[in-house]
Amino acid sequence: MIGVRWLTRHFEELICCTALAIIAISVFSQVVARYIFEIALHWTEEVASVCMVWAVYTGASLCVRERFHIRILVAVQALPPRLSRFVIYIADFTWAIFCIFMLRVSLDYLAVMWKFPTISPSLGINQFYPQTILIIGYGLMLLRLIETYIEWIKAGADGLPGMLEENLEINEPQERPL
Repeated sequence: MIGVRWLTRHFEELICCTALAIIAISVFSQVVARYIFEIALHWTEEVASVCMVWAVYTGASLCVRERFHIRILVAVQALPPRLSRFVIYIADFTWAIFCIFMLRVSLDYLAVMWKFPTISPSLGINQFYPQTILIIGYGLMLLRLIETYIEWIKAGADGLPGMLEENLEINEPQERPL
């Protein structure tokens, strides 16, 4: 149970770090092969590009979980509390609808890729498998967005959904020393 809880909490980090490590190893291997051994490794560019896409999509999900996406919280927090909540609700609802739309489009895209397989030139693998990150990425983003709201409701629905504790402290009026 502890392993499942750890994996649930760190899944995106695990994928991102693994992908970035593979990118670094691939690029380093290509540099060493080209400049020391004077040969070209054809697979390194393809591996690095696939890993980059996986790192980006899982990183986007990580940002949803940690609420690190670009948001203009200064402007939202300057609004009256009810209006700021409304703005956040509308933004998150729009985001969730976009994720659902992209899941649908990604399913259609992967269905075509499954029906008409494309083999990658260097690795010789079916492109369907690396492209599954579309479903995984948007699914994780939607799941983490829903998870944020569930945790926010469990915590008493104070403040804005997914607000970090340091942001909550900024909003509280502080007494000035006399």
